[in-house]
Amino acid sequence: MFLTITTTGTPERPATDLGHLLHKHPDKAQAFSTSYGTAHVLYPEAEAQRCTAALLLEVDAVALVRRGKGKGRGGAPDAVLAQYVNDRPYAASSLLAVALSNVFSSAMKGVCNARPELPGQARPLRVEVPALPARGGPDLVRGLFEPLGWAVTAEPVPLDTAFPEWGDSRYVSLVLESDTLTVAEALRHLYVLLPVLDDAKHYWVAPDEVDKLLRVGEGWLPGHPEQRLITSRYLSRRWSLTRQATERLELVRLAETDDSEVEEIDNAVEAETEAEEKPTPLAVQRREAIVTALRQAGAARVLDLGCGQGQLVQALLKDPAFTEIVGVDVSMRALTIASRRLKLDRMGERQASRVQLFQGSLAYTDARLKGYDAAVLSEVIEHLDLPRLPALEYAVFGSARPRTVLVTTPNVEYNVRWESLPAGHVRHGDHRFEWTRAEFRAWAEAVAERHGYAVEFVAVGPDDPEVGPPTQMAVFTMTTPKEAKAA
Repeated sequence: MFLTITTTGTPERPATDLGHLLHKHPDKAQAFSTSYGTAHVLYPEAEAQRCTAALLLEVDAVALVRRGKGKGRGGAPDAVLAQYVNDRPYAASSLLAVALSNVFSSAMKGVCNARPELPGQARPLRVEVPALPARGGPDLVRGLFEPLGWAVTAEPVPLDTAFPEWGDSRYVSLVLESDTLTVAEALRHLYVLLPVLDDAKHYWVAPDEVDKLLRVGEGWLPGHPEQRLITSRYLSRRWSLTRQATERLELVRLAETDDSEVEEIDNAVEAETEAEEKPTPLAVQRREAIVTALRQAGAARVLDLGCGQGQLVQALLKDPAFTEIVGVDVSMRALTIASRRLKLDRMGERQASRVQLFQGSLAYTDARLKGYDAAVLSEVIEHLDLPRLPALEYAVFGSARPRTVLVTTPNVEYNVRWESLPAGHVRHGDHRFEWTRAEFRAWAEAVAERHGYAVEFVAVGPDDPEVGPPTQMAVFTMTTPKEAKAA
């Protein structure tokens, strides 16, 4: 994926001011790691009269599949192939929009501490995108960008130049030119409209996308003639989020018409009431349930098996009742992120003595895991292929044998309550399976029977009378010492 931003200047206002605005020095070629590949920023030309900044995104196709929307196992072969053979490495889409936001975040906000007068200045701008998917064709491209002050050149890309009778593809070669916009405005337009034209996003659209859209669209989206189409496509046609965004945009429009603040119009509900109604995220509820169960078990030395990025370890460190906390994960990248989250390099000696992170696989026995009061497997088992579950079972319950084991996993019956989850899909692309309450109970009771544990089940999250809670937790308590069981 490739995008360039060009500006021209004078000796008094040199074009190289673009480097200050983008916070990227024209003399350097820089690389930035993203979740889906590597973003490179370079300047093909950097003179006082003319300066061009280029953003090149190299997409990691494997990472895209792993982090993208998951359909579970057993999909159609052509669908599986399409995950790897597609236009994502080449055509500007939501991937490039996210890279823009990550690499030029300060520029998009209009922040320049070194030269605070620059962000508010309009300047000659030329944006070029060689390959842009446009569902709606050149007419829609013009309909989206021209009302914002851009002169638009959108040339259709033929399917094959050797066979003109085949017609045009859905891609266009785009050139945008303006003398009246700031760099921040240009970046915000691109951030919203690139995925709108592609009519697809590479990540789940959560409710916070509404706030993001309104924040980035401030000043131009409420009055845009294609506001409804932009809102619908940006939010992946989720009607409830689209309705919410449309209502809030209408409030903004009315406030601008009356020359008043939005809060003065939207005063039907007290702010305190809105705060009370905001639901607690399921991940937070899960951690709270785990910490409560560990306290009830009297555990002081705790293993977090499959600790990921260290959120649970961080929560446990806040409670002095847990004197030793060990995070274990097979991924060194996750452990590195966990270490940064916990600030291990800056942690005081006394606090640091309570926590340890190390790499390990739960498919193998490990002497380092023995002798602990409790072990937690939070949202771990569903990431294993079913044939590997017995190995994990023996490593934890047969070899390590903590007094208490907590296991949480999604309740697949609750999936029908997730509005953003299409029917038949699992909650995460890496989930190998998701169990019903009966399936989880049968597995847990069989494990307890084989290894000398009693097991109880706890609902985590709202317990729906029809489909149960979103997360199910099993609390295993040792009843038979290892020596007696062996005898």
